[in-house]
This record gives sequence, C-alpha cells and structure tokens, in this order.
Amino acid sequence: MKVPFKYLFVIGSIVLFSLAFTFLKPTPLYLEIPKGWPKPHYDFSKNPLTEEGFQLGRTLFYDPILSRDNTISCASCHLQATGFTHVDHELSHGIDGKIGTRNSMTLMNLAWSKSFMWDGGVNHLDVQPLNPITSAVEMDETLANVVSKLKKSEKYQTLFLAAYGDANITGQRVLKALSQFELQLISSNSKYDKVMRNEAVFTNQEQNGYKLFKSNCASCHNEPLFTSEKFERNGLPLDTTLNDIGRQKITGNTKDYLLFKVPTLRNIQFTFPYMHDGRFKKLTEVIKHYNSLGNEKNLPKQLQKPMHLSDNERVDLVAFLHTLTDIEFLFDKRFSFPRE
Repeated sequence: MKVPFKYLFVIGSIVLFSLAFTFLKPTPLYLEIPKGWPKPHYDFSKNPLTEEGFQLGRTLFYDPILSRDNTISCASCHLQATGFTHVDHELSHGIDGKIGTRNSMTLMNLAWSKSFMWDGGVNHLDVQPLNPITSAVEMDETLANVVSKLKKSEKYQTLFLAAYGDANITGQRVLKALSQFELQLISSNSKYDKVMRNEAVFTNQEQNGYKLFKSNCASCHNEPLFTSEKFERNGLPLDTTLNDIGRQKITGNTKDYLLFKVPTLRNIQFTFPYMHDGRFKKLTEVIKHYNSLGNEKNLPKQLQKPMHLSDNERVDLVAFLHTLTDIEFLFDKRFSFPRE
C-alpha cells in the first residue's frame, strides 16, 4: 500500500521532533544523601538537578562575566582546594581592589542550609548569588546586565540550550544553574566519615581529640554537618574599624548584636583564616581563643563554662579536627575549573 507523500512528511516530522526532544532533554542527576545525615532543606522539586544544569552552573561559577568589569568570579573568593573559600587575605576582595568587611564562608553541603551569609541575610540558595553580584565591594553588577552579556555569547546559548531545552537566558535560570553546581558540593568522605562507617579507626590522639570535641564544641558544631545553622556570639569584641554588628544589621534587633552564623568545621584544616573577619590565621589561635573564654557577659551558655584545656589536649583537639579533611572533595575534578 502506498502512503501519500503528505502523510510521510508528517510522520517524518514527528520522528525528527521526537529525536530532537530526546537529544535536548537534560540528563537527570540525583543527590546522594550520606548515610546517617538528615534530610536536605533544599526543595529539589523546584530545581531538578541535571548534568547539563550542573555544567552550566560550574561554568558560570568560574566565569568573571558575572562582575561589572569581568575580573571577579565566584571562584575568586571560593577556591576548591581550600574548601571553597579564600586563604590569601583576611577579608574578601572585589573589583577595583575594593575590600569587604568579612571573610568568605566555605561552600559545601549547602543543601542542608536554611540561611546563608555570616548574618543570615539570605534565606534561599537560589538567590544567594545576588548578594555578591550586586555588592559594590564584590562584583558590583546587576543580574539584568549579566543576562545581557550572556545572551551575546554563543557558548552560553549552547549551554542554556543543553540545560533547559531552549536557549532562553534569564536571570532565574542563571541563579538556578549556580545552585545546581553548588548543591553538588558535598563533603562526606573525610577520615571522620570513614571511622563513622567503620572503614577506618582514629589514632589514640584523634580519639582523645574527638572526646574533647564532643565535650566542648559539639553543642554548636553538631555532627554530621558540624554546624548548628544557628547564630551565636563567638566571644570576639567588636572590630571598631569594620564595625560589623553581625545579624543585628539584618534584623534590627539589639538582641542579635554580634551574632554570626556557626560555620561548618568540615575541611577546617584548609579554610583559614578563621572567624567572620578572618582575624585568626591558625587553627591553634582559634582554640586558644575559645579556651580562654568564660564568665564574660553576653556569651552563649555553651561558652560560659571555661574549657581549661591543657597544651596537650589542645594538640589532640587539632588532631581530631584534621580528620574532618576530605581530600577527595578538595581535589574532585568535577568541581574544578571547566577546561574545554
């Protein structure tokens, strides 16, 4: 039986369309939740992970096109080998050599975070990049202008097409792609994790340090994420040069004076300098600071009891904190600069 040409044309068009749709359909990615970890806070149903979305976000993360003068990228302050933070200066640097007022926070295990920034000024990962992009001392750009620049790039037209099925470049897609990259930054394979999985054992020194940690630090740095996600006073006086009053700047509530988010301790060995203003260069200085606290006013109850650690105990505590280093995460090529 002969089929009229017009029907063959229609059938052929349908087949080609189906093939094209299949080709453009992004490849799903799934977030593997480490055993024993809580349920992530992030709602993946509103931003389903795909390989193409991840690669788009990765490219954007390392591209200085996000800044006004095309000199500063997200990676400028968030270096992979140092737990996605910077280590060469105390405070974050932006365009035109401008200096901010805080040390950049690490980027890892963000799917479990409910708030972002040292003061919790951002409550959703999808909008967090707006803060550095629009900050006058960081990228000093607008999202609208970022989109305008991306639309002129053939490379990004191709990447957005692969990630979303069409080449429509929007601000929302830029932000969600960045989230897709950052959501995959999971650090869960340190020696500590292997010990918890019965794949390794602590040395006697590390075991003693772990005991000291649970007695003196775990109330704020909760396992397995090693943060409580809360805002606490850290016992540091106000830096009268920076005049950073912490969370009070966001809420306007005097009770939030000098409250800062409790950072994760994962990969702490390589995320120096420490504290919100980067005032401590060494982990031993941080421990010495907390070891000296006690009986001061306005301290959280967890810090009101002096630690009184001996020199040897402080060394043991550092030894344990080093077990939170995840070498595979720090050098995972999937998170590195995307070389073409």
